[in-house]
Amino acid sequence: MRIGLVTEGGYPYVSGDARLWCDRLVRGLAQHEFDVYALSRSERQEDEGWLPLPPQVSRVRTAPLWTAEDDGVGYGRRARRRFAECYGELAAVLCTGGPADAAEGVPTPEADRFGNALYGLAELARDEGGLVGALRSETAVRALERACRAPGALRTAREARVPELLAVATYLERALRPLSLDWYEDDGLGAVDLCHAASGGTAALPGLLARHFCGVPLLVTEYGVQLRTHYLTRPDASPAVRSLLAAFHGGLAAETYARAAFLTPGNAHARRWQERCGADREKIRTVYPGMDATPFAEVGESPQCAAPDTLVWVGRVEPAKDLISLLHAFAEIRKEEPRARLRVVGAPSGPEGADYLGHCRALAAQLFPDEADGPHTVGDNPVSFEEIGGPELPTTADAYASGAVTVLSSVVEGFPVGLVEAMLCGRATVSTDVGAVVEVIGGTGLVVPPRNPRALAEACLALLRDPARRERLGAAARARALELFTVEQNIAAFHGIYLEIVARSPVRRMVVDAAGEPLPFATPAEAHVPGRWADPTPRGGPRWATDAPVPVTTARAATAVPATEGAR
Repeated sequence: MRIGLVTEGGYPYVSGDARLWCDRLVRGLAQHEFDVYALSRSERQEDEGWLPLPPQVSRVRTAPLWTAEDDGVGYGRRARRRFAECYGELAAVLCTGGPADAAEGVPTPEADRFGNALYGLAELARDEGGLVGALRSETAVRALERACRAPGALRTAREARVPELLAVATYLERALRPLSLDWYEDDGLGAVDLCHAASGGTAALPGLLARHFCGVPLLVTEYGVQLRTHYLTRPDASPAVRSLLAAFHGGLAAETYARAAFLTPGNAHARRWQERCGADREKIRTVYPGMDATPFAEVGESPQCAAPDTLVWVGRVEPAKDLISLLHAFAEIRKEEPRARLRVVGAPSGPEGADYLGHCRALAAQLFPDEADGPHTVGDNPVSFEEIGGPELPTTADAYASGAVTVLSSVVEGFPVGLVEAMLCGRATVSTDVGAVVEVIGGTGLVVPPRNPRALAEACLALLRDPARRERLGAAARARALELFTVEQNIAAFHGIYLEIVARSPVRRMVVDAAGEPLPFATPAEAHVPGRWADPTPRGGPRWATDAPVPVTTARAATAVPATEGAR
């Protein structure tokens, strides 16, 4: 089977989202052939290079989302009119909030209008050779302004001023850049048997267009729903900007969910968001992220704890992790258990994380003034701030092994990877009830409300005082993690879904003879075996896989480059 894997800001780049699970998926499905279509988010990400690619990756094509040169396409009068109509229709749907109504699970005419406008723009880009210049034009801003001032527009849209209209137009231009790519021909995504989008939102756009132009079935995996991300990451935007962009994300989500053959959320939390955005329950298959259990095997199989009075927190240091509540909870714990220790293990996430780490250090010194004079090392101070890689904690597994109880104190969380790592290490856990935490824990740990230091302290004390209970919960947690959250179960689930989708999809590329009659057996089965053992239309003998390198192309330079030159 030939699979087109579409990613945004992740695989095959060294840094970014979803790179690890995509790499494990591709390597685990060596019986299939993968074409990777990657949208990059920054120049730095591109400069950092790629992960090593396995042999089953036959081609990689990349395009930047962080920049787009003007395509230099000059529209004639008819093309300008087509653009104004399609973009104006898209803007009208956003200003009336129509796609948001589909979030109730009821199809609406506005949802069809959104899809028609989207595909109209894509067809225009295909016919004219690009859409970047038109999306940046004054015509786009004026169409958006007319839609905001039209009768029936939402109050928040009517209040939009010129700076806000420019901000929305700029965001839409960036989000719609995949419409201008040359990926949707028979030598691109049109040649795959299945398109797998590694996330929703912009990453799903190439899959939607491959389905629209070539009839390729689409599978969408979401470990975080883009509409939810929009609500969480734009709290400071004006009401007009938030409303219009929320309508865009809602419309794109509704269109993606309606056209996808299957949706694979990573947890029930994401699944509920998908259903809220109009996804059909019959299409949804929950597939948990797959994690490599090998690095945690030694600790998990020998769960003896050398520090029975120590709590461990592991993760990225940032405000969403709410270490402030954890420190206040630990102050309460110390009153009851003076021998208790807390190890905060993790590096700050960017400048904001560095500032937050400094604030946490200052708070720890304030809460424990009698013990804060010495260096932050275990034994001298009840709270230590450390990073993975030091002599005491060389690996992540060693961090979890250094304490009796692992604590998660977040106020915002998607799929708690750190919690699964602790479970694989056989550790009892105390977590806040956010994101998919309850679903992951499944009764093998204690869960408390977020932003509640007293509840967090009481739960930690309960486990610190009961070693037998800690051992039972740790063993149950490891068994649950091995059953549900390993790479093997993830790969097996996707393999079955791939086969089910292809089995339901009609044959799209029928070979015909000179008279135009179909030849149903003209393409041998070997043509779908990685390595291209036989050419469906051989000329002068078979072409062997070793005869040609993996072609690597970008949207900015469409010429093929040998893999030895393009892979970094």
